[in-house]
Amino acid sequence: MGSRSVMLLLIALLVVLHAQLWLGRGSISNVAQLQAQLKMQAELNQQAVLANQQLAAEVRDLKEGLEMIEEKARLELGMIKANEIFVQIARP
Repeated sequence: MGSRSVMLLLIALLVVLHAQLWLGRGSISNVAQLQAQLKMQAELNQQAVLANQQLAAEVRDLKEGLEMIEEKARLELGMIKANEIFVQIARP
């Protein structure tokens, strides 16, 4: 009788552990989903790093010289220096 109850207890424990492997918090599907989320977040982080590097380069250019300020003024505000001729080329 004692041997049989031990066997039933071990089988029940095996069933519980097997169920947790497939359905629990650390299940195979849950781990795969978390890995996909991690990969997507890593891609977003990489994009943010690149954007930060571009902004840092722009800030550095603005601090170091007036060329960047002049370029922004020309492109965004239409700045024209004295004795310059503005030429606009229209593309079809």
